[in-house]
Amino acid sequence: MQNLHDFWALVKDVWQTGAFGVDIGALLTALGIFVVFLALRGLITRTIIRGLRIRVSKTKTLIDDELLTALEEPIRLFPIILGAFLALQFLNLEDRYQDIADKFIRSLITAAIFWALYRAMKPLSTLLIKLEKIFTDVMMDWLVKAVKLLVAFIGVAAVLEIWGIQVGPILAGLGLFGVAVALGAQDLFKNLIAGILIIAERRFNKDDWVRVDGVVEGTVEQIGFRSTMIRRFDKAPVHVPNTKLSDNAVTNFTAMTHRRIYWHIGVEYRTTIDQLKAIRDGIEDYVVGSDDFASPSEVSTFVRIDRFSDSSIDIMLYCFTNTTNWGEWLEIKERLAYKVKEIVEGAGTGFAFPSQSLYVEQLPGDKPEIFVPPTTQKPQET
Repeated sequence: MQNLHDFWALVKDVWQTGAFGVDIGALLTALGIFVVFLALRGLITRTIIRGLRIRVSKTKTLIDDELLTALEEPIRLFPIILGAFLALQFLNLEDRYQDIADKFIRSLITAAIFWALYRAMKPLSTLLIKLEKIFTDVMMDWLVKAVKLLVAFIGVAAVLEIWGIQVGPILAGLGLFGVAVALGAQDLFKNLIAGILIIAERRFNKDDWVRVDGVVEGTVEQIGFRSTMIRRFDKAPVHVPNTKLSDNAVTNFTAMTHRRIYWHIGVEYRTTIDQLKAIRDGIEDYVVGSDDFASPSEVSTFVRIDRFSDSSIDIMLYCFTNTTNWGEWLEIKERLAYKVKEIVEGAGTGFAFPSQSLYVEQLPGDKPEIFVPPTTQKPQET
C-alpha cells in the first residue's frame, strides 16, 4: 500500500508541476479556451463582417466595400489572437515565461496590423486616381507594389524589434552582402533600370499591341520589375527582358491615329486613257467622300497612275482609315475592294494578271526533208 501511496503522490506532483511551472489542469483549461475561440472564429468574424458590410453598403463610394473585402482575412485572425491572449493570461505564468508570452502576443498583433495594411494598399490606391494624369497605370502599379514592399519590410522590422533584434546591424550586413550579390546580378539591375525607363518614357501600357523588332509581336499584359509579359496572337505568353524592350525598336500599334491602306491595282494594257481617268477619279471620289477614310487635309491621300509593270498598268492607292481597330479596318478594306472591282468593271476594262508570251520559230516535224537535187547546165557548143 505504501508503494501505491507514493506512486499517487508522484502523479499529483507531476500534475501540479506540469510544464513552465503550471499544472496540467490549467494547461488543459487554457487549451480549451483557445480551442473554443478557434471553433467560434467563423461565427465571430461572420458577425463582425456582416455588421461592417451593412454599414459600408449605405455609403455611395465603393472604396470602403473593396477595403472591407481586402481586410476580411486579417479580421479572421483576431479571434485566434484573442483566444491565445486569454489562454496565456489564464495560465498566470512566471515572469520569464510571461515575458515571452507577451512578446508572442505582441508579434501576432503587429503581424495582423501590418498584414491588414498590406492588403489595404490595393483598394486605397484608388484614392490616388488624380495622379493618373501624371503617372501611367503601370507606374501606379509599380508605386503600389513599392509601398506594399515598404509596409512588409516595416512589419518584419517591428516584429524583430519586439524580440529585441536590432534591424540596423542586419541592414549593414545586408549592404555588404548586397554589394557581392550586385556584382553577380548585373542583368537583374539592368532589367530593373530598363523597366523604369520604359515606364518613364511611356513607350507602351498594358493592353497595347506592340511589336519588338526581332523578338515578338502581341499584346502587353504585364510590365514587371525584370521582364514584360507579351501575349502573342496565338495566345502564347512571352516574357521579354526589359533590356530587350529598351534596346530594340518597339512599334506601338495601339498609339496609331489612323490605319493605312496601300495598294497597287493592276489593270490590263488594253485600258484606254479615258478608262484610266475614270477608274482613278472613281476610286478617289469614293475614298474622299466616305466617312471611313481620313480627310486628305489630315493625312496623305493619293490615287495616281503609278507605273507600267510587266503585265499591267498599276494604279497606286494610298489612304488612311479613321479607325485603328483591326476588325473594323478589315471591314472597310473589304468594302473598298468591292468598290474598286465595281469601278474597274464599270469602266469597261479588267484587272491584269501576270502573263508571259512565248514566240517559237517553226521547228522541223517528224517527216523527212525532201531532197532537191542541184541544177546542172549543159556545156555550150563552140
